Amino acid sequence: MNRIEKSQEKYKQLFGDGVPAAYATDPDFQDILSRFIFGEVFYQGNLDNKQRELITLVVLTTNQTLPQLKSHTHAALNVGLMPVEIKEAIYQCALYLGFPKTLNAINEVNEVFKARNIALPLESQIQVEENNRFDKGLAVQVEIFGDVISKMRASAPENQKHIQDYLSSFCFGDFYTRGGLDLKTRELLTLCIVSSLGGAEGQVKAHVQGNKNVGNDKETLITAITHCLPYIGFPRTLNALNCVNEIIPE
Repeated sequence: MNRIEKSQEKYKQLFGDGVPAAYATDPDFQDILSRFIFGEVFYQGNLDNKQRELITLVVLTTNQTLPQLKSHTHAALNVGLMPVEIKEAIYQCALYLGFPKTLNAINEVNEVFKARNIALPLESQIQVEENNRFDKGLAVQVEIFGDVISKMRASAPENQKHIQDYLSSFCFGDFYTRGGLDLKTRELLTLCIVSSLGGAEGQVKAHVQGNKNVGNDKETLITAITHCLPYIGFPRTLNALNCVNEIIPE
């Protein structure tokens, strides 16, 4: 198949038989968009449709491009993602975007779920309790990043140690331990989120190493960042790829 045929096939898999509204007003632009995203990027690398749609959801959430988020929530369901996987991907964004932007995205996802008769709330995925969220979070943190965590905690100024505690108990305890997505998927999505933010190259490098530590190889990281390209543009994509190459040289 050529890229036009590929884009048509992929679009139908994701969105059904509908035609993008932009064809009525901006057909040239829509052709370029469709052929690049659905005829080229979607076929590059080693990720399946489910992984790609999870990445798309978190990048659109990061960008706060909510109309497109709603469309891709439908697409995520169409390619077989479970509602809990979609929700957990969106929840993961809260660590890096904050709660207000994440709530915006949750509202869009909930509208799609209601339209498709998916009962809410979904089953709880909490895996920790108040008395163990710090310890379990710290254990996940060490699993991802290794001995650097103890050094980071020990070197934190006294008036900033609470931030390190929040990282362990809130970020990794309350969120990374949740069910619905495995650790490799959460860490890959995190890389895509921080890459999409722009200006967070230090965190991008840390999560490149974290991805490597949990078993996501360089090809997977390059494919994931490439998949972000149509949604975040070349500057942030190239910055993220530079981080990958610095941490995992050819």
